[in-house]
Amino acid sequence: MADHTADSGRDDPESTDENGAETDAGRPEEADGGVVSSELPTAGGHSHESDHGHEFPGKETLKRWFVTTNHKDIGVLYLVTSLFFLVFGGVLALLVRLQLWVPRAAGEGLLGPMAYNQAVSAHGLLMVFFFISPFAFGLANYLVPLQLGADDLAFPRLNALSYWLYLFSGLLFGVSFFQGQTFAGGWTMYAPLNTPAFIPDGALGATTAVLALALFVVSVTVSSVNFLTTMHRMRAEGLTLRRMPIFSWTILLTVWMMLFAFAALLAAFMILAADHILGTTYFAMETAGGTLLWTHLFWFFGHPEVYIVFFPALGVMAETFQTFTGQRLVGRKWFIIAMVLVALQSFVVWMHHMFLTSINLEIKTLFMATTIGISLPFDLMVFSLIYTTIKGRIRFTTPFLFSFGALLLFIIGGITGVFLGAVVLDYEFRGTYWVVAHFHYVMVGGATALFGGVYYWFPKITGKMYDETLGKLHFGLYFVGFNLLYFPMFLAWQTPRRVFQYDPAFTQWHQLATVGAFVLGFSFLVMFYNLFTSLHAGEPAGDNPWRYSRTAEWAVSSPPPLENFDGTPTYASGELEFRQPSASDASATADGGSSGAVSADILAHGEDDVESHASVWPFALGLSAFVLLLGASGIRTGQPLYLGLTGLGLVAVGGSLLGLTRERFAGPEGGFGETWPFGGVDNTKLGVWIFLASDVVLFGAFIGASVFLRVAEGWTTWHHLIPEEHVVLPGLVNTYLLLTSSFAVVLAMVFAEKGSHKGVVASLVATFALGVGFLINKAMEWQHLFHVHSEQFPQGWDLGTNVASSTFYLTTGLHGLHVTIGLLIAGYMIVRAWNGAYLGDDEPIELFGLYWHFVDIVWLFLFPLFYIL
Repeated sequence: MADHTADSGRDDPESTDENGAETDAGRPEEADGGVVSSELPTAGGHSHESDHGHEFPGKETLKRWFVTTNHKDIGVLYLVTSLFFLVFGGVLALLVRLQLWVPRAAGEGLLGPMAYNQAVSAHGLLMVFFFISPFAFGLANYLVPLQLGADDLAFPRLNALSYWLYLFSGLLFGVSFFQGQTFAGGWTMYAPLNTPAFIPDGALGATTAVLALALFVVSVTVSSVNFLTTMHRMRAEGLTLRRMPIFSWTILLTVWMMLFAFAALLAAFMILAADHILGTTYFAMETAGGTLLWTHLFWFFGHPEVYIVFFPALGVMAETFQTFTGQRLVGRKWFIIAMVLVALQSFVVWMHHMFLTSINLEIKTLFMATTIGISLPFDLMVFSLIYTTIKGRIRFTTPFLFSFGALLLFIIGGITGVFLGAVVLDYEFRGTYWVVAHFHYVMVGGATALFGGVYYWFPKITGKMYDETLGKLHFGLYFVGFNLLYFPMFLAWQTPRRVFQYDPAFTQWHQLATVGAFVLGFSFLVMFYNLFTSLHAGEPAGDNPWRYSRTAEWAVSSPPPLENFDGTPTYASGELEFRQPSASDASATADGGSSGAVSADILAHGEDDVESHASVWPFALGLSAFVLLLGASGIRTGQPLYLGLTGLGLVAVGGSLLGLTRERFAGPEGGFGETWPFGGVDNTKLGVWIFLASDVVLFGAFIGASVFLRVAEGWTTWHHLIPEEHVVLPGLVNTYLLLTSSFAVVLAMVFAEKGSHKGVVASLVATFALGVGFLINKAMEWQHLFHVHSEQFPQGWDLGTNVASSTFYLTTGLHGLHVTIGLLIAGYMIVRAWNGAYLGDDEPIELFGLYWHFVDIVWLFLFPLFYIL
């Protein structure tokens, strides 16, 4: 084992160690990203604050942060905002710990029973959704394009939109506290406690919280499409997937998991919002299978979420371990393979959260096996990190201490989690503080590494060094406070979760945990002070303060220039090099458009009229969505305020979308470097395909929910819940209408290739007309069913009549919403086609066709399910 010594923090790249030979031996043979040296080349470059003749607002101006689309700015916004939600959720946690200082009767202490339930629930939701993942993606936004050698993310305006949707979803969640009360049914939001019948006084805050979470998931989906397109299409030449930095690898796998896991969660939140606002009965007490349906939908997301949280932390750990041991990650190839296996397996273990439900023992045993199986790849990754430290020469800097501490905490969390993976032990531990302790050792253990990542990349982001002494003080307080807070929960494991009345025998452990909570909270004051003072008065960091850092972000100035690189990064020789940009490298594509469209814009209006870093429309769209959902939260009350906000929000959303589409905006074009396995697909088309992949899961969840509830109710019994007036003919007519409309889209593409102006316009008009016919026919069918007056359904057959009507209207309604969106796009394209667009360029029509054909294919599943079977 190599001699382990501690440095005071900053590494001088020019200095030599007295044991020079040993240090050289610790250098990586081949570093991440293909750099074959610890000495990175320098891209040079200066901060360019203007683009295409427009003066881009400086960072010192408030306007910059409202209009920026630059990935580094968005990363900083994510980091700052997520830290705000850390404080928000942390204050709620301290209130909970004060309430648990001694066992209390109802009505005693700081919080009453309902206030306590709100604090516990909101704390969990804020930390899981609004802090941990956005915190990781603040780093990812800033660093991934730099590590890949890209100028920005593929769709800069979508990146800004994802941030603003995230911010406004968090603000909407905050508003819920002022609408009677926020959601109080626990962060897992189990049914039927999540339904209006179990919410005291019908508080609107619970509905607002659900809508806020749905908006957050939309933000995640937008971000996922953007990151996946970027990482598969915009890597520098020679930067193959095999050679991609470990941090970027973890983000790539995280985003793939997010794309599918959050789509299922979006379905759950949309259905729950419909139960609250529209009166559907999916999760109502009287619905057979409704309670179990929620647990399936939630935990299909919930278990991948553990790895969604932990993978970025794992990437930080790998990067910092390599840098501060001078040793390339041991078993790097197997480390990546293990991560891929975990990402795949994460979707087949969710039912171990449901061992106490009514699922049969054989299924429970199967999921116990998959749970144990997913721990094996993690063992490999843990040993890889351990052997990396053993073979290297450790420098105990603040980033390394946080990363090493995270590894220790995760080992404890993983071992204690194995207990919960066994059916018999889970019967004993489920619903106790053993779960609380295990959960926090895993999730907050991952956040521990992310704090190390903030210290590690703070010099790159700010150009200043943090105070190493204060950094180590932060770690000491954090690590002691963390273990004082959570380890006693293992010892007091028989305490029931979400209850402030417990056995007095556990008082000392809860008091120790409360002390630990305040020590942990105080440690963050040290961090905030350190980072704030260092930002303004810290020592200049230089471009690369770490001796053995090995990824491309350290090859540019600190902070990096607006355009990231003066030259074009390439790894073609096996090392990171920069070549001067050529005319072909300077070409750009529209954010969400095609290169041809932007070139035409530049030719028609001049280069100075095309922006590439500033747009106000993402902010406007986020604010509009906030107003719309705030109005929707209380629309069922009929109050003029909520009705007005809903109407205003709809108009504002429409106007913002129109402004976004009409804005001439130049974004980076992919395909210059490594694009496997999507080399023949441009950025926009790949983005559409990725979005449709998430939409498959969304519709799959809705269709699966309908089938699940029907089986629970009884396949034949289900027919008694449907009126005889619900006949096949309307569905059959709509099937023909949609299939014909798809054929019309194909004709539009053919006419565009042939340059036929009339043919393109006529085909798009036909598509539009057939889509409108579909909606009219659907509206007539619904109107008829609403007003059915039979002995069995004297009040008609509406959304809340029974579970069959709920599933029919909501699932076909979601499809109708997709048709409506398609018609809005088609209408916009008709106007453009009338003005001569698309002749000789059928790509925009092809992209629309992908979406429209998908909508039609979905109907081919809905028609037999709701009209024939």
